[in-house]
Amino acid sequence: MQKRKLGKSNLEVSAIGLGCMGMSFGFGPAMDKKEGIALIRAAVERGVTFFDTAEVYGPFTNEELVGEALAPVRAQVAIATKFGFKIDAKTGRNLGEVDSRPEHIREVAEASLKRLKTDVIDLFYQHRVDPSVPIEDVAGAVKDLIQAGKVKHFGLSEAGVQTIRRAHAVQPVTALQSEYSLWWREPEAEILPTLEELGIGFVPFSPLGKGFLTGKITEETKFDQTDFRNIVPRFTAENRKANQAVVDLVTEFAAHKKATPAQVALAWILAQKPWMVPIPGTTKLHRLEENIGAAAVQLTPDDLAKIENASSKIKVEGARYPENLQKLVNR
Repeated sequence: MQKRKLGKSNLEVSAIGLGCMGMSFGFGPAMDKKEGIALIRAAVERGVTFFDTAEVYGPFTNEELVGEALAPVRAQVAIATKFGFKIDAKTGRNLGEVDSRPEHIREVAEASLKRLKTDVIDLFYQHRVDPSVPIEDVAGAVKDLIQAGKVKHFGLSEAGVQTIRRAHAVQPVTALQSEYSLWWREPEAEILPTLEELGIGFVPFSPLGKGFLTGKITEETKFDQTDFRNIVPRFTAENRKANQAVVDLVTEFAAHKKATPAQVALAWILAQKPWMVPIPGTTKLHRLEENIGAAAVQLTPDDLAKIENASSKIKVEGARYPENLQKLVNR
């Protein structure tokens, strides 16, 4: 597996990381813990060195899974986790409200370090921007954690351009994590040029469109009742039918490249900028191997031009978040 550096930082990771959220949360029932540990360790054996989690995934259970799985190989890998949501102390339930007060950031860091079985967090993201706390205070709190040796790098997630600039002026931002794929390209307008200018890396989550770009989801697909996609407007049966054109495009190129649709979708991201590291998630070993295989798929400038030309004619239908979550992005 090739390595990539996130922006101008010295954080070097595998060109494709592993998003671990879906093992515990969001896309149906949680995996059996032993199976989750085996899958994460299989990723390490295959060259993946970048693992993404958050306290709110579960809550807490995903960090515990990642910590246990990676403890034997901790020195070989980079772990990213996140702070910034309110979690009910009694029930352990995510309250869906943001909280980036500096004292809360410090509390989360200490708790995450314990769950992750480590003495340092490689990349600590603000999960969503908190409009009630100046971003300078957030960056300052993480800067203190970096100076204390508890965190190595500061990240933001789904932040807008002005927030990124203000945070970066206080504590250099190593990476921005936001949704980006062939069916969600909004970051190209303002975010990506800003990251390039400031030397900040980009970590696209949902690089396979929450599974849609694999070609395995159709308008007929029924999701588990606990699956987040049930409340995503883009995933209504009607919108899935309308958005099939994007999948058809990827599938056509996959046949030409003797690759899978997922591999083409990931290879497309890798071909955009050398400082982008997608983090597809999975619960299956064969999908993990398929995703890792994308690093070997080379898209030529001609391929990229054809994909650009064809995709520009497709209008993607449906919002990527329900309204209550939409308001948490691009602040």
